[in-house]
Amino acid sequence: MLKTRSCGELNAEDVGSRVTLAGWVDRRRDHGGLIFIDLRDREGVVQVVFNPELSTQCHEVASQVRSEYVVRVSGEVARRPPGTENTKLPTGEVEVIADDVEILNQSKTPPFYINEDAEVEESLRLKYRYLDLRRERMKQNLLLRHRAVKFMRDFLDARGFIEIETPILIKSTPEGARDYLVPSRVYPGKFYALPQSPQQLKQLLMVAGMERYFQIAKCFRDEDTRADRQPEFTQLDLEMSFIEKEDILNLMEELFISLVEALKIGKRVTKPFLRLTYADAMERYGTDKPDLRFGLEIADLTDIAVQTDFSVFRSAIAQGGEVKGICAPGQLGLTRHQLEEMRQVAQTAGARGLLTISLGDTGGSLSDLTMDMVKSVAAKFLSLDQVRSMAERLGAKPGDILLIVADKPEVASTTLGELRREIGRRFKLADPDMLAFAYVCDFPLLRWDGELGRWQSEHHPFTAPRPEDMPLLDTAPEKVRGEHYDLVCNGYEVGGGSLRIHVAELQRKVFRLLGYSDADSAERFGHLLEAFEYGAPPHGGIAIGIDRLVMLLAGEETIREVIAFPKNQSAVDMTFNAPSPVAREQLAELHLRVEEE
Repeated sequence: MLKTRSCGELNAEDVGSRVTLAGWVDRRRDHGGLIFIDLRDREGVVQVVFNPELSTQCHEVASQVRSEYVVRVSGEVARRPPGTENTKLPTGEVEVIADDVEILNQSKTPPFYINEDAEVEESLRLKYRYLDLRRERMKQNLLLRHRAVKFMRDFLDARGFIEIETPILIKSTPEGARDYLVPSRVYPGKFYALPQSPQQLKQLLMVAGMERYFQIAKCFRDEDTRADRQPEFTQLDLEMSFIEKEDILNLMEELFISLVEALKIGKRVTKPFLRLTYADAMERYGTDKPDLRFGLEIADLTDIAVQTDFSVFRSAIAQGGEVKGICAPGQLGLTRHQLEEMRQVAQTAGARGLLTISLGDTGGSLSDLTMDMVKSVAAKFLSLDQVRSMAERLGAKPGDILLIVADKPEVASTTLGELRREIGRRFKLADPDMLAFAYVCDFPLLRWDGELGRWQSEHHPFTAPRPEDMPLLDTAPEKVRGEHYDLVCNGYEVGGGSLRIHVAELQRKVFRLLGYSDADSAERFGHLLEAFEYGAPPHGGIAIGIDRLVMLLAGEETIREVIAFPKNQSAVDMTFNAPSPVAREQLAELHLRVEEE
């Protein structure tokens, strides 16, 4: 082998031993006589010393190397002279005295510094991703991802799960997002689809009697990209037979608490995981994926607002709307520009406007507040008792600002949810070392799509209805709750799952509600419906987004930072410059023709 040890593993116990190292030149320092090179490989960095008195040839070669050259070095491990130790490096007590060196490959000057964690334009980083991944932060992110996935595999294996690979080329079926289609050369005009998830496949594995399945699965969805979404992503996919909802929720809670503790990354996990209903999450936080690392819960102020003389409040309430608010604690000093930015957040979320009420800092309690200390465009339409009542409802105190929205109930809630998230981010209210996991349950099974004029699945069409709500499928579908649950953390949906329909006739009934005739269902899902008629067991599962999870574990802002070769925000692979045109001959083989716009 070209190396006998890794650079980063050398320490004082190796003093006196002979080693051969290979890696990249991280830094080179020429002190006129001695030349020092920091040699880097995946495991870390160690200092190598080239002394012309020991080897003229080695010293001459070392004088030629530059940053990112690939070199092989042999020599003896020695203790650094007293006072020259580097306490910032695990290898800082030792150095290698080189007596042999070989340049394995040269390097052009990189387009950005490899040995510094300086800000670099993302497009440049993605174009030269193979260089970006040499940087310490990115390397650590990939190592963290590896350790997390390995832990999941070992954890599930120890609990009777078996890992089964499922196909990448499958049938296109409607599951909520656009499919990526793959044309067939052998069957002109027919297409495979890349799986949005292994959903139907893992259900078929339950029918097959596998009972406990998992997979680190690649999934594909033709959706717009964002910070936590890519066209292709990886999930921990699992399914279990003969279980109830709590079996899955308890298993996942044990997995993630154990995972974080085993990784030793300085993160704390809230225990036990909070359980919220969908209705409760929307009412208190304005979102089904709340960040629970801080408070700022939404409160309903309608009963107070209806007694005021403020026409905006009274008009909204008269039209069936509600008045709701949150408190921005200690933000009395927000500038007019900052308040305007908050209004823009509200309007972008769909609200017609945002009312702010600033409570002057009395140095005491709300009882010391006077009307001349209240700053708001609505102040003259409110009494002091009304302002105090709203402040008390929102848990505010002097020096805080009340943010209030009067609109349709769902608009008021979602708008305040966005404002709550923005305030938490802007004023750093969330503990960066906290992982606040929670389960959100009891989602509606269906939602009405006004544009299409039919019901849509809130999760996917294979989610089972709550047993007690089953009769409502015929009379009030909007009231039916699904056996669906989401795992959320720090404002992100980390995973989602459900108990599944396992009876063919109930599955057909749900398909009918979604607008599919029995013939359509047979064409699209006949394989699943037929399987259910051969003794399908009760089953359920969950899928965990590994990219999002590792992003949170690593403390990164986007999943692009924890994926080796991600697409950019425009879904372009900058390293390979894909998507790209293909030759006409390839299209002809697939019986395709591109029409010019």
